[in-house]
Amino acid sequence: MSPAPAPPARFRGKRALVTGGAGFIGSALAIRLVEEGAEVVIADAMLPDYGGNLHNLEPVRDRVRLNFCDVRDEHLMALMVEGVDVVFHLAAQVSHVKSLSDPYPDIDINIKGTVALMEAVRKVNPRAVVVRSGTRGEYGPAAKLPVSEEAPTHPRGLYEISLLTSEKILLMYHEVHGIPVVHARVTNTYGPRAQMKTSHYGVANWLIRLALEGQPITVMGEGRYQRDFLYVDDCVEALLRCAVTPACHGQVVNVGNDQPSTFLELAQTIAAAVPGATIVHTEFSPERKAQEPGDFYSDITKIGRLTGWRPAVALPDGVRRTVEYYRRHRGHYW
Repeated sequence: MSPAPAPPARFRGKRALVTGGAGFIGSALAIRLVEEGAEVVIADAMLPDYGGNLHNLEPVRDRVRLNFCDVRDEHLMALMVEGVDVVFHLAAQVSHVKSLSDPYPDIDINIKGTVALMEAVRKVNPRAVVVRSGTRGEYGPAAKLPVSEEAPTHPRGLYEISLLTSEKILLMYHEVHGIPVVHARVTNTYGPRAQMKTSHYGVANWLIRLALEGQPITVMGEGRYQRDFLYVDDCVEALLRCAVTPACHGQVVNVGNDQPSTFLELAQTIAAAVPGATIVHTEFSPERKAQEPGDFYSDITKIGRLTGWRPAVALPDGVRRTVEYYRRHRGHYW
């Protein structure tokens, strides 16, 4: 077997801040940045149930600087952004369901936190590139498939509205203050290092947990709705390319997959990776039914044109890698 190719050195000698860097995508991003030669600073408040997990950073724990601080604190953010070349802003309240019962964290963390961070950048380091992870939920139900960045935005929940507001805040700081920003509308991401304690944070990982525990994989309805599931390494690569591509600055881009799968296909893929796993169909819960947008998959033409990016990990490979990771490390996640 030939050795794995060496990682690119796009960030060698660069300094990067990752907010929410002990979480799912943030930790995967931090690991990649270290591998590419960056000096990595992490800001994470480690709020309970939000996915922050020190085990996520185990591969690089001696090569990152971890600060337990809250993105809503502008004074601390001013210290964090000083001297960095790029800020990956991933800190957020990210539960679709939780926002239905308690919308205030979405407003406080996703909106106030973004303003506090951008004010710190404006005052201390306005040349830093800021890459923000949003959500495909900002579109709401798809008027046309695949969904491009020009599609209307009609989100159905406070979570999605708060991230759309965060996007508008970023673009204002770009247009008024000249700060280079990129807002990525990220699709259904799955893979290693996601929290697995509840079903509120990513359906693919939750179904994988059910299978690994010997419980039936639950599919709501007939499972015919389509989604563009994206493996976390592909998501990270997209964010990295956005940061180093000047043509992306000031832009909104979809980070998704133009090869969608149904929920039933996802369940069948998981069952194939976990021998003995079974599939059952259930009715939609009221919370899920209220937020279900129907079929959705992203048009990724724009980010492909600007950066050359497209997903590289097919669903069966991504599910297999995810299953293998949680078989080894499940004690750290549930």
